[in-house]
Amino acid sequence: MRPRLTLLLCLLLSVWYVADAQSATDSLLNKLNAVLADKGVFVKQKQARIENLNKKLGRAGNTRQRYDLYSALFDEYKNFSYDSAYNYAKKAELAANQLNDPALLSAAKMKLAFTLISSGMFKETIETLDGISTKLLPDAGKFEYYFLRGRSYFDWSDFDRNVDYTAIYNPLGIKCIDSAVAVSQPGTYNYLVARGLKDIRTRDNADGVKIYTALLALKGLTPHQFAVNASSLSYIYEVQGQQEKSIDLLIEAAISDIQSATKETVAIYRVADYLYKKGDLKNAYTYINQAMDEATFYGARHRQVTISSILPIIEAQRISAVEQQRKSLIIYSSIITVLVIFVLLFAYIIFRQLKKLRIADDIIKEANITLQENNMALEELNKNLSIANKIKNEYIGYYFNINTVYIEKLESFQMSLDKKLSSKRYEDAHAAVKKLNLEDERHQLFHTFDKVFLRLFPDFISKFNALFEGDNEIHIPEGQLLSTEHRIFALIRMGIHDNDRIAKLLGYSVNTIYSYKNRIKNKSFVANDEFDDRIMEIEAV
Repeated sequence: MRPRLTLLLCLLLSVWYVADAQSATDSLLNKLNAVLADKGVFVKQKQARIENLNKKLGRAGNTRQRYDLYSALFDEYKNFSYDSAYNYAKKAELAANQLNDPALLSAAKMKLAFTLISSGMFKETIETLDGISTKLLPDAGKFEYYFLRGRSYFDWSDFDRNVDYTAIYNPLGIKCIDSAVAVSQPGTYNYLVARGLKDIRTRDNADGVKIYTALLALKGLTPHQFAVNASSLSYIYEVQGQQEKSIDLLIEAAISDIQSATKETVAIYRVADYLYKKGDLKNAYTYINQAMDEATFYGARHRQVTISSILPIIEAQRISAVEQQRKSLIIYSSIITVLVIFVLLFAYIIFRQLKKLRIADDIIKEANITLQENNMALEELNKNLSIANKIKNEYIGYYFNINTVYIEKLESFQMSLDKKLSSKRYEDAHAAVKKLNLEDERHQLFHTFDKVFLRLFPDFISKFNALFEGDNEIHIPEGQLLSTEHRIFALIRMGIHDNDRIAKLLGYSVNTIYSYKNRIKNKSFVANDEFDDRIMEIEAV
């Protein structure tokens, strides 16, 4: 018994964990969508910083000041726009040459190398780095040099996807990263970044989790630094099969990229790929287009190639889903059309029966005149007329009830269809369903009832008003045959006394019917407990 309880508890905890993880992911996706909607704000903030630097550049008095401002502009553009970043890196290189400062020239060349690798120009990156003498660089500069060189080899290997070249580039990249680790202080950001990248390339996932967890715990990380390292840790979690942790980190990275106006990014592309595999085509399509826009804006050729491999697939799936929705809409519309046809057909049959009933009523009246001289025959005829009147009343009530049931069915179907389609956001289906105006159908039904009732009880209104004095008479709204108050007591005259039944037939609440009846009775000079009896005394034709 105890093992079974333990198993059940484990299952319940697993279900709770999955539901909680999904809730966290959904919350992050909502946040990503909100940030994505405001991306223009973050871009404007970056453009404002760039504009401010350009103003300072216009006032720069010497070459060194221009070099520093070129470097600052490069830092703003390096993850934002390849063309502008490349332009300012070249200007910084030119200024360094004018200053005849080898250290500044090496730093400018590394800026140029960073721009080249970010745009997917790996061979050119290596060639640029080959023109830098590491002897002239401080430790921080050497770290940047070796890290850039190692990253170039790794990205080149990933882009080529060739076993032979991977066997060449990966060892070269690892060797460069080892050199970067050697010139950095343990525990620092640079040290941990280099160690983490090496763990990914050597598939040391356990150590990689420790390194990137420590990295993300560092104080003072910029949004871009957080995004880069969160994406790296997400990749390790994905390899380990921890999908929930992986996608949550990836979404957070995408949020940070948007908030920092970073265009050279892979996070949102990977989020789109994950959601596509999960079947969330709507969000996947939004994010993959955003990823393509960012790659195109920056000018990252290798990113555009990668995104282009999945964008048509997601778009095709989305088109297929829209087509399926269109087919569903046609099916639902056909069902509604069939239901409306049935209602109209049933109404036609009832009208035919009413016509026959009117003919039968005329025959009974003629028979009554013929048999007036015979008392016994007259009694028998009166009995038959009473039965006929009862049938007329019951038949009208039946007709009114059936039409009301059909209206209720249409209302129920409309609510059900609206709920199903709204959950999938099928706006066109929702609009089509809303065209079914049930209120008009109800008013038409009331008009038909009023017409039939007044044909059977032509003196009803005058005799009803005779129960009131002066201004207390109930007035009929313009364009109607009976007011709501008349209609309530018309149903009572037909033998329907139950408030609940009257409420359903007229589409009101029971309390509303009760309120109407009390208000009318209080206006009459007839005692309340006698009012219904006086209504029942009103005779039909």
